[in-house]
Amino acid sequence: MPARNAALISKRAAGLPGNPFAEADARAAAAVAAGKDVIDLSKGNPDGQPPAFVQDALAHAAHDPSLFRYPPFDGVPAFLESIAGWYGRQHGVTVDPATQLLATSGSSVGIATVIQALIDPGDTVVAVDPYYPQYEGSTAVAGGRFETIPAEADRGFLPDLDAVDPAVWTRAKLLILNYPNNPTGAAATPELYGTAVRLARQYGFVVLNDFAYAGLEFAGARSLSLLETPGALDVALELGSLSKMYMVAGWRGGFVAGNAEVLAAVKAVHRQTAVLASSVIQQAGAVALASDQSTVAELAVQYQHRFDVVRDGLAGSGLEVAEAQGGLFAWARVPESFARDGSAAFTDWLLNTAGVALMPGSCFGEAGEGWVRISLLKHTADLYQAVARIRRALDAR
Repeated sequence: MPARNAALISKRAAGLPGNPFAEADARAAAAVAAGKDVIDLSKGNPDGQPPAFVQDALAHAAHDPSLFRYPPFDGVPAFLESIAGWYGRQHGVTVDPATQLLATSGSSVGIATVIQALIDPGDTVVAVDPYYPQYEGSTAVAGGRFETIPAEADRGFLPDLDAVDPAVWTRAKLLILNYPNNPTGAAATPELYGTAVRLARQYGFVVLNDFAYAGLEFAGARSLSLLETPGALDVALELGSLSKMYMVAGWRGGFVAGNAEVLAAVKAVHRQTAVLASSVIQQAGAVALASDQSTVAELAVQYQHRFDVVRDGLAGSGLEVAEAQGGLFAWARVPESFARDGSAAFTDWLLNTAGVALMPGSCFGEAGEGWVRISLLKHTADLYQAVARIRRALDAR
């Protein structure tokens, strides 16, 4: 880049961390371009189709003249009403569509907008490590300080919030949670959410739960919404997404729910910075959320089976998979012989040797080093083949 142009780039843009998922795409694409047969288990990209009734709802909406116009800034009324109905039926939570809900183009937009609405330069965002990388990236865009608290394997990857130095909570303006969790597959407990709400009230910060994998818990368990916690609506927001529940990641539909005062600030930022969620996607989302959610439950069963295939298939290989309670990923400890080299070196070796692409745990924070994330969003036959390739590569080393 010419020096003159480089001088025009903002310090904010120049200092942003890279996007690890874009980098993973580039690694896999380079291997394919070099002639390698790659099974890509690095991305959380749905591998199936939305339920037929959801596709039909989208097709019908595309012919509705009332949806040709720009949608309302905060969301199509039918979509907001449907979200409120979903919260009531699935979680026993009452939210006001007018003041406690916002439609977004996916939960990623929600993450960025909430952080922009709350964080001034120098303000502190706290996340649980390992964490979804956008939490750090969006904090960097806002000029905030990003701190983490650990979630150890021996606690089922759930943090001990009461053990955190009170100085962290004094600094915190926002605590981000994510359950069911990406990348570990941990599921929240009522006690965890209760502690988070208590601390938020005591120290005066906001809690945000990234609920992108709602409904996708294993063993028939019911996903727990943060907003079910007594007092949560005083201090908390929650993000929802159509992407994983209905296999429509490319449609980009989601929402933010929670405290009306905080959400008013989020809406103000959203109106100035974000592309409004598509009216036809919102209409299809309204139909999906108003359904009995049996298709979501079926996906949870399917993903648990896929998890079992990966966990059982890798048992004894040296790449040991931690137990998960839900979500779309398996979280596995790097073989001891690779521990010194790190998770990135191990995933590079696996891609080049076995033709299997995984995400290095280092992409998910300091606590993620020494682990890898394995996507379950491939057909079972592909997972069996990937597991076999990994075992052969490790056995031959």
